[in-house]
Amino acid sequence: MHYVIIGGDAAGMSAAMEIVRNDPDAQITTLEKGNIYSYGQCGLPYVVGKKVFSTTDVIARSVEMFRTKYKIDAKIGHEVTKVNPVNQTVTGNVLGSGESFEIKYDRLLVATGASSVVPDWEGTQLDGIHTFKTIPQTEALIADLKEVEHVTIIGGGYIGLEMAENIKEIGKEVRIIQRGEQLMPILDPEMADMLHQKAKEKQVELKLNEEVRSFTGKGRVQSVVTDKGTYSTDLVLLAIGIKPSTFFLKNTGIETLSNGAIIVNEYMETSIPYIYAAGDCATHYNRIKQKNDYIPLGTTANKQGRLAGFNMVGNKIPFKGIVGTSIMKFFELSIGRTGLSEKEVKELDIPFETSTLEATDIAGYYPGKELMTIKLLHRKEDQLLLGGQIVGGHGVDKRTDVLATALYHSMKLPDLLDLDLAYAPPFNGVWDPIQQLAKRNFDKNK
Repeated sequence: MHYVIIGGDAAGMSAAMEIVRNDPDAQITTLEKGNIYSYGQCGLPYVVGKKVFSTTDVIARSVEMFRTKYKIDAKIGHEVTKVNPVNQTVTGNVLGSGESFEIKYDRLLVATGASSVVPDWEGTQLDGIHTFKTIPQTEALIADLKEVEHVTIIGGGYIGLEMAENIKEIGKEVRIIQRGEQLMPILDPEMADMLHQKAKEKQVELKLNEEVRSFTGKGRVQSVVTDKGTYSTDLVLLAIGIKPSTFFLKNTGIETLSNGAIIVNEYMETSIPYIYAAGDCATHYNRIKQKNDYIPLGTTANKQGRLAGFNMVGNKIPFKGIVGTSIMKFFELSIGRTGLSEKEVKELDIPFETSTLEATDIAGYYPGKELMTIKLLHRKEDQLLLGGQIVGGHGVDKRTDVLATALYHSMKLPDLLDLDLAYAPPFNGVWDPIQQLAKRNFDKNK
């Protein structure tokens, strides 16, 4: 059996390793457009901020390791331009050589991930304007940052905020321009306000409700022009979002969402026989919405890739879906969220109620306690949990994971009171903060 995998990072190589483990006679060819395999993109902002020493530290396995230890034909510089489902072939170009290639497959996995969005703004070709997703892009940014004093970040989502923190901490002045009225649009407005306060405290300049129009400069960017003003800067980082890298699948008949994400079933199968997809280029079944969604995260890519590998060798192991869990750091703040936001619940037309609590991460009398604000959403008719958001210091990760587990198992708000959670004063209060919130709601409604 010849397995061909397009993409050499999280989903693709998770699949490849499962094929290695489960089919001893497998012939595996992986096609990677770049020159680096299997690295942790989420660690790259911290290389910029010098918390991680080098980009090599985020590489899990080298190309040579895949080739020599696991006998995978791991190709680099191979850009796929076409898939022919009838002939079961993949064609493309070898970058830098001008050569073309055609490879026949028995099973094909598309794991091409996603690419940074670059709008058609005037001036995007100027030097000093960067996108940020790969190791080469990270190294180019680090080199360019040495000679600048002021950085403008376009976009206030995950990458925008993580990069704002890390660039600020290496001594640069930072401005964030966000088209919407708040940072982190996946949060409810009152939770995002805490991020605005932290940005102000750290002297990160915020320009909210502004739309970028163009960039100006002589060879190199010198200013950003928005619908409300013109701002001088030395470097621009575009952190507007990502889009699935699936353009080469045009005319294959593979079904996609409107954004290009490949629609897959629970076994990572596409609408075309023998073709699978996983990771940031594919859909992700949302257990709460009970429909396909697109929430591209490294955790999901690894899980989907692993299951794609299992299923490509003939097993039937389903991907059971996501609940939309994520966490990030913004200076001293931890921001966790899982499930649905108020905006999403309203779009689904679900009658709901919210509960909010400010609590400490450990026993109130124990030294070193830190505050966190927890917000839960539940369905009005039966108190089924719909989502949770937490912003604070230490302990946000623990509560986010508890809520994610509760959402996965379709628990109701009162059920949180029955959870047997760990307690000792240095780690928690006798009632965990999420249980305090559930208890308050129970007492109010009994």
